[in-house]
Amino acid sequence: MVRAQPLARLLLLCLTHLSPPGACDVAGGAGSVNSLPAAGSARLAPSFDAATPKNVTALVGKSAYLSCRVRNLGNRTVSWIRHRDLHILTVGGYTYTSDQRFQASHSPHTDDWTLQIKWAQQRDAGVYECQVSTQPVRSFFVTLHVVDCDEIYQRMFSDAVPSARILGGPDLHVDMGSTINLTCLIQFSPEPPAYVFWYHEDEVSGRKVISYDSARGGVSVVTEKGAATTSYLLVQDAAPADSGRYSCAPSNADLASVRVHVLNGERPAAMQTGSAGLSDSSRAIALLLVASLLHARLRSALLAS
Repeated sequence: MVRAQPLARLLLLCLTHLSPPGACDVAGGAGSVNSLPAAGSARLAPSFDAATPKNVTALVGKSAYLSCRVRNLGNRTVSWIRHRDLHILTVGGYTYTSDQRFQASHSPHTDDWTLQIKWAQQRDAGVYECQVSTQPVRSFFVTLHVVDCDEIYQRMFSDAVPSARILGGPDLHVDMGSTINLTCLIQFSPEPPAYVFWYHEDEVSGRKVISYDSARGGVSVVTEKGAATTSYLLVQDAAPADSGRYSCAPSNADLASVRVHVLNGERPAAMQTGSAGLSDSSRAIALLLVASLLHARLRSALLAS
């Protein structure tokens, strides 16, 4: 299973949407190069550049580039062969397959022979052989991995534990008569929660589920479900009785809590920073909405490409 660091590199590949030659190379992996030529003939015999990547990763629907660098090629020919069916794909600059997605390219006066696979599909994954027409033939093997961005996102968060937190905590101070505005963020969940309950706990009645149709009135909840779910609790015309601990309890994560202090005009020194809690929460909401918009546009661009 691919772990955190390789997944992070694949996620970066998904976000950039670029697959120039060599940009998708992943270090390490298995490769094979024939034995070096005998002493005295090394100067003239073809040889492979050992620094050439032996593992290449490409995105579904994008181009994959497999590089083969051959020194001292002389009048020999470079061919690309697909190992799973031993099908000859290209010989020199000519394509020997009806699948026109495969194309070989070579820049004059360079050692690079590149196999391009356009609109790569997951069935294209596997081992490819760069072969030089010596006697016996010499070969260099490249392994192609083709990944889907949705799979990368899923693997990135498959081990994460769903969690909930209320922005602006652990204490929030508001003036009497103002609006209590609480934002609960639920993250790292494989699917949105089935429900989100809000609780209010005070010294008199203890913890109870917040009722939106009680005689008090002025209480509302808005929940936006998605990759990250956000639930907003608004309590208008705050009174001292609205003080206490508020908890957000999604169906798929542990509850998160914050303590709200409704001030009756007094501002003890210990509470001077509390009034900023609402503005901090508002800024966090704005940042969250911007991030959600960017994520939506990113997914739209992926689907359209």
